[in-house]
Amino acid sequence: MTSDLYAASSAVPVPVPGRRRVVVTGIGMITPLGADTASSWSGFLAGRCGIRELDESFARLPVRIGAPAAVDPADLLPRAQARTMNRGAQFAVLAAREAWADAGLDAAVVDPHRAGVSVGTIIGGAPALVDASHQLRDKGPRHVSPHASPMTVPNGAAARIAIDLDTRAEARTIVSACASGTEAIGAATDRIRAGHLDIAVAGGTEAVIHHTVMAAFASLRALAPGTDGPNDASKPFDEHRDGFVLGEGAAFLILEGEDHARARGARTYCEIAGWGLSADAHHMTAPRPDGDGIAIALHKALADAGATIADVVHISAHATATPAGDAAEALALHTVFGDHAPPVTAPKGAIGHLQGAAGAVEAALCALTLHHQLIPPTVGHHHPADGLGLDIVTGTPRPLSEQPGGIVLSDSFGFGGHNAVLALRSAA
Repeated sequence: MTSDLYAASSAVPVPVPGRRRVVVTGIGMITPLGADTASSWSGFLAGRCGIRELDESFARLPVRIGAPAAVDPADLLPRAQARTMNRGAQFAVLAAREAWADAGLDAAVVDPHRAGVSVGTIIGGAPALVDASHQLRDKGPRHVSPHASPMTVPNGAAARIAIDLDTRAEARTIVSACASGTEAIGAATDRIRAGHLDIAVAGGTEAVIHHTVMAAFASLRALAPGTDGPNDASKPFDEHRDGFVLGEGAAFLILEGEDHARARGARTYCEIAGWGLSADAHHMTAPRPDGDGIAIALHKALADAGATIADVVHISAHATATPAGDAAEALALHTVFGDHAPPVTAPKGAIGHLQGAAGAVEAALCALTLHHQLIPPTVGHHHPADGLGLDIVTGTPRPLSEQPGGIVLSDSFGFGGHNAVLALRSAA
């Protein structure tokens, strides 16, 4: 049983001697609620919803709602640069630039050989390949863009960030379904802990509001039909939840070794205290119904953070608003916390499911929650589902518990049974 395997997570934490602490010093975001971190955060706190009806080009699809980013990234880049990058890479470069500037690295002396990039994505530039295929079919091979090939590769966003910020230590790409952004942050944390990096630009990006992608998810019957209107289309942990809504955007954190950040006088949002991974080994699109894999990842994250169950003051849930997914996550939380789970929020009610960027946006929100001591409310949760028994934050922001050393958990779970959990702690 899960509780037998990881009972140690409720015991006294064991510190890891000499392990380098990793802190968050910068945040950058483009979401359906805003073109930057400040506007996105204020949108979450206000309980706004970024889901809307899509344009007429989506009229033939059985689902016609989505959560487009608040800004077209191509409008914020030089035209010659934008036309050589897929939309996800455009989001990534802009969000990474904001995080870099927010960390004060624009004005800092950075050793490029000690700075790296870690990006989570699911489909990368696959829509660019689909569009090139249409050009080939409709107009012939001469009309296929010479940029189509580099725009298609999944590592394009990581490479573009490295080029843009001149980070030369490494540029890694993590592909683990909806856990990709979370795992990218966790992997970068390990690289800094181990001394391979001083700085990492870590997060995720995705641009999946595309006709072919949406048609595929609709065929799988995974998407919310939106019959209650865009503002109530995504219903995390709600009795009437009926699928997720596709969203797009990116989020990146600047991670630093605490010693490095302190030496340059950087402001810190929080510490990445630990993280955990597991695999359901169950089904390609459905979670393990008992939530066991999710519970194991939660326990691993706490153990890696040297924390106990009693230390957790808030959980940012994956909660895609699918019947099976939300039920499995709620069961996992009960397995780990019993009937006393801490307050839960579910960001996907406001912005839909950003796929490979979802975990990165949610990690950024957790960092801001710790920094501002406020939990954003959950949008779309009106009728608590029977049996889930969670304390869902709704309506207005809730003050975070002032418990010293309190841990905030950020959950991400993806197709194929990929489970990843981050444990964040106040930098104080």
